[in-house]
Parts: sequence; C-alpha cells; structure tokens
Amino acid sequence: MPRSRPADRPRESATPERLADALAQTGFATVGLLTRLAADHDLSLTQVRVLAILRDRRLRMSDLADHLGLERSTLSGLVDRAEARGLLRRVSCAEDRRAVEVELTPAGRELAARGGAAFAAGLAPLTTRLTVAEQAGLVDLLERMLAI
Repeated sequence: MPRSRPADRPRESATPERLADALAQTGFATVGLLTRLAADHDLSLTQVRVLAILRDRRLRMSDLADHLGLERSTLSGLVDRAEARGLLRRVSCAEDRRAVEVELTPAGRELAARGGAAFAAGLAPLTTRLTVAEQAGLVDLLERMLAI
C-alpha cells in the first residue's frame, strides 16, 4: 500500500535510503500488478515481459535471450509454450538464414495490447495523484535513469 505524504508536511531531503525505499516500493507495486495481470491470463512474469518486448518489434532468439538474461535453452522452452498457445511464432531471419527470430502473432499482439491497457488502468490510482506536468516529469526522469 503506497504511503501518502500530507501536503502540509515539509518535504524531506532525498537521501540515498529514501530514494532506494521509494524505488523499491514502486517496484513492489509494479510487480504486484504485473503478477496479478499475468495470473489472470495464465502467464508467467517472464512471458509477460516477452509479450511486452515483442509488441513493437521482432527479435532474434539470441537477442531476446540476452535481453531477458536467460539461457537460450530456457528461452526456447518459453517460446515453445507461447507458440503452442498461439501467442508467438518463430520466423526465419532474412539477414542470416541460420538465425531464428520471434514475433507476436495477431493473438499475441491483441493480448499484449489488452495487457498494456489493463496495466495502465491498474497504475491509474497511483499516477492520477500526480498532475499532468508531474507525470511528464516522472516519465522524463525514469527514462533518463533507465537510459531509454
């Protein structure tokens, strides 16, 4: 449960401990929401990550494994299961015939879109506490922090 800060209480300095705590609490809230959404669709968190990563691109299996920090054999099983559910498909790489790429199927794309919308809606109770300008500033700060 997020902690609130009364408007009349003076803002404390951003110590490394406070920053770490705020980021951890944000992470817990985010992972909790993702876990619930994944469970609603009988997906693992890693499968949710794959859908999110592939929603706007096609990647080589090796690049996807690196992005996820997984062994290629682990990713292969994950892709097998998602492929069996009709969410992903393997395709030949045009540049390197030895390589295999992975992309979302129409069903996978639709699930990723619905999941993204549900995730945004689930975050709304937290994000709507911020003004539009604060939300834009938070996006800028997070993107800079993550170097996206």
